[in-house]
Amino acid sequence: MGSATWVPVVETQPGWVRVLLPARPNKSTGWIYSDGGGLQKAYSPYRVEIDKSVHRLTLFKADHRLRSWTVAVGSTATPTPTGRTFLLAALSPPNPTYSPVVLPLGMHSTSLDTFEGGPSTISLHGWPDKSVFGRDISHGCVRIPATALRILSRIPLGSPVVISA
Repeated sequence: MGSATWVPVVETQPGWVRVLLPARPNKSTGWIYSDGGGLQKAYSPYRVEIDKSVHRLTLFKADHRLRSWTVAVGSTATPTPTGRTFLLAALSPPNPTYSPVVLPLGMHSTSLDTFEGGPSTISLHGWPDKSVFGRDISHGCVRIPATALRILSRIPLGSPVVISA
């Protein structure tokens, strides 16, 4: 997606790390040999939590709540999936329509195989109409206010995201 891919480590064994993959089915993992060199490790103190039941996205840094926003989530027909995922990329569309930056997550829609020609990757993105916030209205993505988008687009790729019902 135009940048390095950072994935969260969910388990370690001598010489190996198990990572969360941006693949179907959601929550897929894979093992990477870690003793061969070439593998870079990094730590992100940031964590994003999204509570669909109250339409709330909260950003944490080192377990301290930094900010919280009201967001829009998927409709009943196209729900936002739940579970542990991560910030996969930060994309700036060449001709933005609804959001200047799109933040794909390492998960996919559970109700759509494709969306607008892509693999129905769930993303965090802005939305020009503020009346959507607090509603179940999207195709599965999480629509966030402009301030949240500016702040979240600066956190490290690979940072964990947890979406709860």
